[in-house]
Amino acid sequence: MRIVLFGSSGFIGRHVRAALDDVGELVTPGRDRHDLVHGDVGALKALMRAEKPDVVVCCVGALTGTAAELMRANAMVAANLLESAPEARLVRLGSAGEYGVVSSGRAVAEDDRLEPVGAYGVSHAAGTRLFALASNTVSLRVFNPIGAGQPASTVLGRVAAQLRAGEPALSLGPLGTHRDFVDVRDVASLIRAVVTADLLPHNVYNAGSGRAVTVRETVGMLAAQAGFTGAVHEAGAGPQRSAAVDWIQADISRAAADFGWAPAYDLSASVKSIWEDA
Repeated sequence: MRIVLFGSSGFIGRHVRAALDDVGELVTPGRDRHDLVHGDVGALKALMRAEKPDVVVCCVGALTGTAAELMRANAMVAANLLESAPEARLVRLGSAGEYGVVSSGRAVAEDDRLEPVGAYGVSHAAGTRLFALASNTVSLRVFNPIGAGQPASTVLGRVAAQLRAGEPALSLGPLGTHRDFVDVRDVASLIRAVVTADLLPHNVYNAGSGRAVTVRETVGMLAAQAGFTGAVHEAGAGPQRSAAVDWIQADISRAAADFGWAPAYDLSASVKSIWEDA
């Protein structure tokens, strides 16, 4: 099996690279060879003709930016991959942000109605829909990935940075929302399952833990892991891409039924890996 992996140096991509290392011949073109977001589709087609991949995995995208920038990074990348590698199995990262506001206490499933609340969710929903119109494609709706290499653009990444800097108190936005934190290694193992499956019964799979906890509880676990005993100040607003979403939890039964997949890491193990890496 010949696999082309885009975004192999990113937070999720590094773990995906490790998970796929023994699956087949792995090609990891960096931006110096092709910029998937800003590059020309003709150049992407040429790359695909040269590599002749059986599978293409895309871990490239954007969390923030203008509506146009988000559409380019999340939706147009999907469109360009479909045009450039029509014979390959295509796997991309979508987002739980595609669902939008969900009733508290309910796990959201892949066939539930999509009502994204901002450009970020809309851009991923568009990419997922484009993939679903084709065959031999999968979008993974990733919930809140956490683990080693946690980006500073996330709340736990900011907490880790403040703890590492020895700040006497933590200054954060509101922490009362419920989120489904999934270990980045479990996301990578689901991608491996999708890549190696003989058949793809569905085009969309949730990549979550199946459990919702408050951000406050998770921040407290990370602070305790670091031995921090100072104050935690909550002020301002949460991330624009998800501020209106008070609750999100993944129904992960589809991936379990189709691939026998289940998360291997609990929240405490994930939090520990963040601090050990920091």
